[in-house]
Amino acid sequence: MNKLYDTKILIVEDEIIIADYIEELLLEENFKHITIANNKETALIKMTSFLPDIILMDINLKGENEGISLAKSKNNNATVVFITGQHDLVLMNEALKSNPAAYLTKPIKRLDLLATINLAIYKKQSQIFQFKDGYDIVNLNFSDIRYFVAEGNYVNIYTLTKRFTIRQSLMAVMDKLPTDRFKQTHRSYIVNKNKIERVTSNAVVINGLDIPLSRTYAKQFK
Repeated sequence: MNKLYDTKILIVEDEIIIADYIEELLLEENFKHITIANNKETALIKMTSFLPDIILMDINLKGENEGISLAKSKNNNATVVFITGQHDLVLMNEALKSNPAAYLTKPIKRLDLLATINLAIYKKQSQIFQFKDGYDIVNLNFSDIRYFVAEGNYVNIYTLTKRFTIRQSLMAVMDKLPTDRFKQTHRSYIVNKNKIERVTSNAVVINGLDIPLSRTYAKQFK
C-alpha cells in the first residue's frame, strides 16, 4: 500500500443511503478502490475476495452489534474503523477488544472521514516492515514475522508461512524495527517477542525451534 489513493476500502453499512454517501465522498477525494457490503454475509465474502486494506464497519448491523463480531473475522491485512451512531461506553469498550484503528460517529462528515482514513493508513504503515524482493516491494506486518537470521551479507526473514532473504545487515534491519516488540537474542538473531513460547538459560523457543540466547542479550528476556 504505497499510495494513499490505491488503498482498498470496504464499507460495511446496512443503511444503503449512508453507505452510498460514504462511497461518494471517497470517490470525490479520488479513492479508486471502494466496495460496499450491506450485510454480514456479503461482508465476509468481500473480505476474502476484495481483500480490503481498510474496513469502515458499522457496529450496529441489523441493530444487533454484528459489526463487532464481524470485525474479528476480517482478512489479516485489514484495519477496522468502526462507525456508530451511539454513544454507549459499554459498547465502545466491547468494540475496543477487536483493536480498531479509530471510530467515526454518524452523521459522517467529510473532514472526519478523511482524517480517520489517513490516521488508519498511518497506523497501518507503522506496523509494517518493508523491503525489496527482486523488483517487488514487500510489506510484512510485524505480527506475521517470527524472527530474523543473519547469514553473511544477507538476512533471512521467517514469517508464519514462508522465508524471505534480503541483502542488509542485521543492524540495519534492527534500526527499522520497534524495540518494544523485536529484540536481539544473539549477534545473528532478532526475534519477535510476541512469538516466544518459552525462554531457557541459553535459548528462546519460537514455534518449537530453539533460537540461541547469548549472555549479552539475556537480560532483555528476564
